Amino acid sequence: MGLTLQALYVLAAGGERAVEQLDTAANNIANINTPGFKKLIEEEMSQHIPDNKGDANNLLIFPRFKATHIVLEQGTLQKTDNPLDLALKGNGFFAVKTKTGELYTRNGHFFLNAEGKLVDSKGNPVLDIADKEILLIKNEPIHITEDGVVYQGNKKVAVLKVVNFQSVKPIGDSYYAGNGTPLPTEAKVLQGFLESSNVDPVKEMVELINAQRRFEIYGNLIRGLDQLNLKSNEIGKV
Repeated sequence: MGLTLQALYVLAAGGERAVEQLDTAANNIANINTPGFKKLIEEEMSQHIPDNKGDANNLLIFPRFKATHIVLEQGTLQKTDNPLDLALKGNGFFAVKTKTGELYTRNGHFFLNAEGKLVDSKGNPVLDIADKEILLIKNEPIHITEDGVVYQGNKKVAVLKVVNFQSVKPIGDSYYAGNGTPLPTEAKVLQGFLESSNVDPVKEMVELINAQRRFEIYGNLIRGLDQLNLKSNEIGKV
C-alpha cells in the first residue's frame, strides 16, 4: 500500500507538471500576435534516484521543473509607419512606470494619453533616461532617432530609457523585471516599426499537443494504478 500511495504522489506530481507545460504553451500561442512577446520554455530537472536498499519510505522522486526561461531571440520587424510605434533592434528593453514599480518591455506599441503622456498599451507611462514621464504635444510631428532621442519640431523633448540585463524575469502582459544592475545597450530604436512575437506557431502547437499527451499518460497511469489497488484489495479479502 505504501508503494502504491508513493507512486500516486509521483504520478500526480507528473500530471501537475504537464498542466504547467500546457499553460506555458497556451500562453505562448495566445501571444503570437503580441508585439515584442518572448517565448517561454520550462526547463525540467534530471534527478538521481538514490540507492535506498529496499527502504519503501525513501522512494519519492517527483517530476519537477528547474526554471522558466525566456527565449530573447529577436522577432521580425514589421513596418507600420505609425510614429508612436517603436521597435528595438538588438538586446534591450523599454522602461515603463507601473503601479508596482519600474518594469521593462519589448512591446513598443505606444500612444499619447489624454494628458499628453507617452504610454504603453496598458496605459503605463514610458520613461526617459532621467526616469521621468515623457510629455508630448498632440498633433505635432514626432521624430525619434535610433539613439532614442525624441524630438518635436526642432526641440529635443526626451531620451528614451533603453536598458539591458544579464537576465530578466517574466511578470506577465509582456513585462519583465530585471535581475541585477541595468547594463548599457547598443540596441537601435526604430520609429514606425513593431517587433513581432518570436513564437513559432507550428512548433508551439506541437509543444501543446505533446503536453496534452503527457497529461493523458499520467492520468491513464493513475487510473491503472487505482484499478490495480482495487484488485489487490479484492484478492486480499479472498
